[in-house]
Amino acid sequence: MMSSPIRQMNQRRLPPLPGVQQGKSGRGGRPTTEEMIITGRHKKRKIKGISSVLNDQPVTSSRGRHYMATDVSPELVTHFLNENPEFLDRYVTTHVSEDKIRQWSLRKGSKNVHTRQHNLNGELLREKKSSKWKTCVQSSKWKVLHEMTRDISYQTDRLQILAELAQCAVDSTSADGFNLYLADSNQQLYHHKVSPISSSRGSRTTDRPSEGSYIGNIETGTSLPSYVAKTKDTIRTNHVQGDMRFPAGLGIKMEHVQTVLAIPILQEDSGVLGVIELYRQFSTDSFTQEDEEVTATLLVWADVCVDYVQMYNSMMRQRKLNDFLLAVTKSIFQDIVSMDTVIMKIMNYAKKLVNADRASLFLLDTKTTELYARIFDTGKEHVPQKEIRFPMDKGVAGHVASTGQVLNITDAYNDGRFNREVDMQTGYRTKSILCMPIYIRGSIIGVVQMVNKKEGTFTMADEESFETFAIYCGLALHHAKLYDKIRRSEQKYKVALEVLSYHAQCTDDEYKIIKSTPLPDNIPGIIDYEFSPWDVEDNRKCLYVLYMMKDIFSMATKKNENEKRYDLDDMIRFTMTVKKNYRNVPYHNWAHAFSVAHAVYTVIKTTKHSFSPVECLALYVACLCHDLDHRGKTNAFMVKSASPLAAIYSTSTMEHHHFNHTVTILQNEGHNIFKHLTSDQYKQILGDIRQCILATDLALFFGNRARLQEVSDKNEFSWDDSEHRHVVMAICMTACDLCSMYKPWDIQLQVVNVIMEEFWLQGDEEKSQGLTPMPMMDRDKKDELPHLEVGFLVGICLPCYELMAQVLPNTKPMVDGAVSNLKKWKYLAENKLTVDQLPPEQGLEGNKQDSSGKNKQREEEESDKQNELNAKAGNKDELTEESKMESVEENKNKSIDNQSDKGSLLTDVRSESSVLVHSDNDNNLTEQIHDNT
Repeated sequence: MMSSPIRQMNQRRLPPLPGVQQGKSGRGGRPTTEEMIITGRHKKRKIKGISSVLNDQPVTSSRGRHYMATDVSPELVTHFLNENPEFLDRYVTTHVSEDKIRQWSLRKGSKNVHTRQHNLNGELLREKKSSKWKTCVQSSKWKVLHEMTRDISYQTDRLQILAELAQCAVDSTSADGFNLYLADSNQQLYHHKVSPISSSRGSRTTDRPSEGSYIGNIETGTSLPSYVAKTKDTIRTNHVQGDMRFPAGLGIKMEHVQTVLAIPILQEDSGVLGVIELYRQFSTDSFTQEDEEVTATLLVWADVCVDYVQMYNSMMRQRKLNDFLLAVTKSIFQDIVSMDTVIMKIMNYAKKLVNADRASLFLLDTKTTELYARIFDTGKEHVPQKEIRFPMDKGVAGHVASTGQVLNITDAYNDGRFNREVDMQTGYRTKSILCMPIYIRGSIIGVVQMVNKKEGTFTMADEESFETFAIYCGLALHHAKLYDKIRRSEQKYKVALEVLSYHAQCTDDEYKIIKSTPLPDNIPGIIDYEFSPWDVEDNRKCLYVLYMMKDIFSMATKKNENEKRYDLDDMIRFTMTVKKNYRNVPYHNWAHAFSVAHAVYTVIKTTKHSFSPVECLALYVACLCHDLDHRGKTNAFMVKSASPLAAIYSTSTMEHHHFNHTVTILQNEGHNIFKHLTSDQYKQILGDIRQCILATDLALFFGNRARLQEVSDKNEFSWDDSEHRHVVMAICMTACDLCSMYKPWDIQLQVVNVIMEEFWLQGDEEKSQGLTPMPMMDRDKKDELPHLEVGFLVGICLPCYELMAQVLPNTKPMVDGAVSNLKKWKYLAENKLTVDQLPPEQGLEGNKQDSSGKNKQREEEESDKQNELNAKAGNKDELTEESKMESVEENKNKSIDNQSDKGSLLTDVRSESSVLVHSDNDNNLTEQIHDNT
């Protein structure tokens, strides 16, 4: 039968003590002193080195008792260690590691933490748990602090850190638990419960503080935490319920607690952050001075850690706010499609920013001093509804809009500014409100209102974040308004452009009239330099333009007769629309455009040039369109009068406008006369047209003339050089623009009178504005006209024509006609005579008769030929056409007043050359005009 475990333990044989030889005891067969064998039921176990423990010597206890190896037993060893603690201390210090000691301590603490004992009187007693701080024998205390700091560094919540510190104090003082009280800015104390949670760093658990419960103000004569927070004194007591300093006892009701250690948590600014209460249950063991010192040492870290947490949280909030605002900015400014869209995005983002339940945005109508809204937050979505309006002095939003004050209302129903009517209608209960104005450029444009924070009430941090967000709201709303205005303006512009395009394009009736009229096969004298475009009837000018344009287009198809280069219908619409877009001004009108187009056609047909077909076409179209939509005013006047055109084009104002208007006409449906050109040819011809139209600005003439003159004088001019050809095209545009100056005297005199009438109209307008016009623009100084014409011919026209004749000799009739007219103007200027006083011997009448006779003969020949064509074609509408011609003939004299030459070009130069009125030296005139221009 097996004996009991106790009996087996007593019967075990232990090895002899050091120094005892084998076999001396009378019980042979014992193990040696170097090892002992303990036998059991299942196995044998060897324990070596016992001699080294006892140093192979007999051991004497503190009481003088001697122990020999033969007497060693578990009871004997236990008794020996109890009587010789210094031996145990020496052994543990020498042979046991720190980790092993810590494991023993933790195992012993976990085993005895809830052990309860009874004293002789039957009272419950708590076994005192050893302090972690006190048991730091093998390790330095700084290691404990380092471990605690490492744990705290993972926390980002102020309450969590303080709870961590309080728990460390509990472990170090063998307390049963703690109470944590925190003070707010209003000197009120709140108790925070803690509940264990798993840490992200392993299986270790920490305590997470919950929402605080109010226990009272910081003052004496109430509870223990209030007294400690007020006096900033540490309290140790075993009779908390009977202390008159804090009759209310603990901050919260706890049974079986009398022993308390309460320590204030101080801040750097001598303020109180809170109070920590350490307590012991079912015990009257007092907290010692050492416990107080340990706890105070741990709480030194509180101020530093809290500052760290606040700084960290502030940085994280700012970072999140920055990321949030960046997302808001991208979303709002990238997706601006309407004001409603921006408002809905603002409301959505505002709710997320402060964790609110509802949001409202009211805009300010400064005209009616009302707030209005048409998009409302229903809790699920923002929906447009019928617009509501209310005065600025009504409700919370009205108060904010009127005063610009930020309102943070924790209880709406206790605030007199809150309007309860909305809640009564909707059934929604408003609790807390955060309302803030939205500014743009220092003015309030609206109010944004957050309702019911989902957790608690709106804080100061919410106000600060929302104030920053409100700035972006203002920018977004401002840009949304501008966007709406721009969008409406674009729509208005499209409508206006549609209306203008309809009225500025040729009508179907106008198109049909020209379409039904056959184009002449040949026009006698069309390529003569003395041909007078101003004598051509107005309704036949379009036919002449089409005749010349078709001829130039045909020049490009001679190599390939089957290749289609133009569409006659497009040419008709383009020509009729160009005519319609010339304004009814004295000089810069359709007649002037026709005369310049005829002049360049004459140059192309009569000279031996090397322009490409595309360049010829560009020259002709540029001359036809070079003064489109001219307003009868000079570039200088447009700048002085702050015209919108001058704001768009800082240089060559009207010339840029003429080219852009040309492109606009080409883009109209059925008007692109270049649609059969290749892509490269299309780009080239638009570029050439632009350069040619800009070249009609006389400010650019002198530079072009200087470049071409230099190349010509050095005999370096080459038609193969594209730059040389472009300079010749620019000079050709100027020469054709001034074509009236080389026409016979009577034609030139008519055009000059029309030019001066337009100049004088501008001068009259300047006078009406209180300005002093230049002499050339002043009709009161019309007697100075001969001097102005002499200066213009000598300084501009003759140098231009002479250079043209050097490159294109067949253009010498331009020089001859200008020289002939110069003689007459010089005669008038030298004799101080007016045009009416020019004597017949100067050849005025003869020239006039010759010119009119030639034009009369040409007109009759053309009319006869046209009648023959109509007769052959059996035109049934012959009488109708003749009646139309008669109607046009009746207005022939009126049309001469609307015929003109290049006025804007002459205007700038003549206005600058007005100082030369009394100069008699032609050479000086040329130099001074060049310098002034």
